[in-house]
Amino acid sequence: MSLREQWETQAGQWLAWARTPGHDSFWRHHCEQFSRLLPPAGALTLDLGCGEGRLSRHLTSEGHKMVGVDASPFLIAAARTADPAIDVVRADAAALPLADGCVDLAIAFMALQDVDAMPAAVRELARVLRPGGRFCMAIVHPLNSAGRFESLASDAPFVIKGSYLESFMFSDAIERDGLSMIFHSAHRPLRSYFAALEEAGFLIEALREPTIPEETITRDSSRRWLRVPLFLHLRCLRP
Repeated sequence: MSLREQWETQAGQWLAWARTPGHDSFWRHHCEQFSRLLPPAGALTLDLGCGEGRLSRHLTSEGHKMVGVDASPFLIAAARTADPAIDVVRADAAALPLADGCVDLAIAFMALQDVDAMPAAVRELARVLRPGGRFCMAIVHPLNSAGRFESLASDAPFVIKGSYLESFMFSDAIERDGLSMIFHSAHRPLRSYFAALEEAGFLIEALREPTIPEETITRDSSRRWLRVPLFLHLRCLRP
């Protein structure tokens, strides 16, 4: 199955996971950190892989005019129901139904590791951005997806048993507070993402490696994540 097909099997679970207040990493760990990378609102902001629309709704409240794109019919329907005023479109990330240069800001928040044709999606983002526009992305940090902690101890070793440099598909089954979710993603080394950005003509302006904010830690087992980045945030310029 493709990543798109695997995610569609989890669409209902993801809707419950994403809409449980304070549950997902978007609210728990890096919404505020990612928001610091974003330029001011322009004429149009694209939310690629918008899912059920939480980021689009959040940015709308911050003054952005949004258009959301996702391949999941279930999640597109949920996004439209949550806020019918936001334009959301079902489409492939590698074939966006948008005109050249129509977007001031493109965002792919925790989406590109779940896209089958990642380099083609990055090229499409460059196409729809105006010259001088920005692309901001967040992904699972490739170091994170390549390895695992050996235990829940705060000083547990972090081990990569396979090859960081090779791409592979993986699935994480997670249960928390009575909710379960299987995250289907692709591990790709940094060089794969940077090659796609280079090919599309992007220039990288800012790079961040967020981990768990120490003030949010409620369990000692979470302290191991203070030593390894959870996410990678980038802001890129389209010259």
